[in-house]
Amino acid sequence: MVGAVLTTDWFFLLQLIGVICGVVQVLLAKANKVMLYPFGIASILITLYVLYEAGLYAEILLNLYYLTMSIYGWAYWVTRKDEPPVKADYSGKKEWIVAIGIVAVGFPLLYYTLIHFTDSTVPAWDAWVSATAWAGMWLLAKRKIENWVWLNISNAIAIPLLVYKGLHLYALLTLFLFIVAIFGYFEWKRIIRGEKALT
Repeated sequence: MVGAVLTTDWFFLLQLIGVICGVVQVLLAKANKVMLYPFGIASILITLYVLYEAGLYAEILLNLYYLTMSIYGWAYWVTRKDEPPVKADYSGKKEWIVAIGIVAVGFPLLYYTLIHFTDSTVPAWDAWVSATAWAGMWLLAKRKIENWVWLNISNAIAIPLLVYKGLHLYALLTLFLFIVAIFGYFEWKRIIRGEKALT
């Protein structure tokens, strides 16, 4: 019994650390700071373990995508040679086409995969959260302001899904992310306006 309690307490503490790293990451993203990526990666790695222990294999796929896009975004931001730092901006036609394409291809692909290769009880719900989050993360890596819109479409659906799955700490984190994303959108809008005024 004591071992079970200690295990439960340790698992809760691990979730708490993951959630705290996620909170720091989104606050840094809102401020358009590159350090968002190390905190985001730490949160994702912890979340992967939590999801594995909870048996939520479809969500693991989404977090592996988050991990990939976080590494890509970090590298894209800091390693471009002989170029200024990446600045926040609005999406052009190309970015809109790619983002919509990610959702249009990702949703049915994920839905099919969840139905035929997992025991998911919420395949459409889960697929929609993941596909819209994929689009948002791609735009975040490109420093496009519309990332906040796509991520909040995902967050709005993810909150009740996480509650349904019993991951209440992550549901609270997602609610926090939803609120911060609203402020993030307007903060990036102010940053873009300020940068354009200087040019």
